[in-house]
Amino acid sequence: MTRERAVLVLEDGTRYDGWAYGARGRSLGEVVFATGMTGYQETLTDPSYAGQIVVQTAPHIGNTGVNDEDPESRRIWVAGYVVRDPSRVVSNHRATASLDDHLVRDGIVGISGIDTRALTRRIRDAGAMKGGVFSGPDATLPADEQLTLVREQAAMAGQSLSAAVSTDAEYVVPAVGEQIGTLAVLDLGVKASTTRYLAQRGFEVHVLPQDVTIEAIRALAPDALFYSNGPGDPAASDAQVALLQESLRDGRPFFGICFGNQLLGRALGFGTYKLPFGHRGINQPVLDTTTGKVEITSQNHGFAVDAPLGQVIESPAGFGRVEVSHHSLNDDVVEGLRALDIPAFSVQYHPEAAAGPHDSMYLFDRFRDMVVARRDGAPLDAATADATTPAADTTKEAN
Repeated sequence: MTRERAVLVLEDGTRYDGWAYGARGRSLGEVVFATGMTGYQETLTDPSYAGQIVVQTAPHIGNTGVNDEDPESRRIWVAGYVVRDPSRVVSNHRATASLDDHLVRDGIVGISGIDTRALTRRIRDAGAMKGGVFSGPDATLPADEQLTLVREQAAMAGQSLSAAVSTDAEYVVPAVGEQIGTLAVLDLGVKASTTRYLAQRGFEVHVLPQDVTIEAIRALAPDALFYSNGPGDPAASDAQVALLQESLRDGRPFFGICFGNQLLGRALGFGTYKLPFGHRGINQPVLDTTTGKVEITSQNHGFAVDAPLGQVIESPAGFGRVEVSHHSLNDDVVEGLRALDIPAFSVQYHPEAAAGPHDSMYLFDRFRDMVVARRDGAPLDAATADATTPAADTTKEAN
């Protein structure tokens, strides 16, 4: 089989020649690297990666193929895909197709055969950059034309991408076992494993479109509100921030992850900012300041909340006292927030960790305990305590 040429172009003019992989054509997006050595199918189907060309730092990709059980959403969301050595053989009893088949099916333009180590080092030094993958007829475009296309695309900062990945209509995931309450989940790019783990904690999960109104939330009368992960710039999500502020004023318990953490930060009155190259992969160390324990976490975020570490401060938006509950051990980036006077907390990473470690699974139990305490009329301080004490046994989900 004859291989076709492809090229990856960065906005600084750097070019990487390789071979076409996946669909043919052109893909434009923000070039980022992901450090996971496994779980490429979950990474590709994570809506948080919309608008990004993902570089896999692990050199050998595709050997286990793809299956019908592991996708985190309805399709592959990455804008483009960059690997060093795609497997020529699929070898796993669960596989139903090859990774290349699914990249072609969903129209994802990729490139293989380049030095992903060198590319990762460049992004690590210069920061995430605009880029483009060109294959098929687009690979023969003049170099200056390719570079112009890359540079003229919109930057990730300022983009609102939730509408592109959110559900169009409400759907319900039934509670598993005894139902403890109804949970409204704002779908900003939610993963299937997140709703599954919430349902396993006894919630009847109502997944709602990203443009749902506060009136619709009140009509549903859920026991709590949850904001999911998702792509884009949190500074471009004013409607979702305003919705959350209204829900917090209603006294409704809240839990947010990833993009939801950034939107809680904004709702509490803090700013957000873009990281140089972000945190992506399944091996990010985080300190839980309330327990002193270190968790290895799964992450994908290019923005972060601007809040001070190591102190209790007043919410600039008038929601009482707030503290940073988790922070990165690599660069001290805020990885979690906890409100002390209202029932609300969030983390920047993915406790469902699909794929990845299960160190943070206890956060779903914290949320369940907080909701139950509030439902049963416990004082606010008791509910807050429940929301900050990890479950004694956090190993069950990992087995």
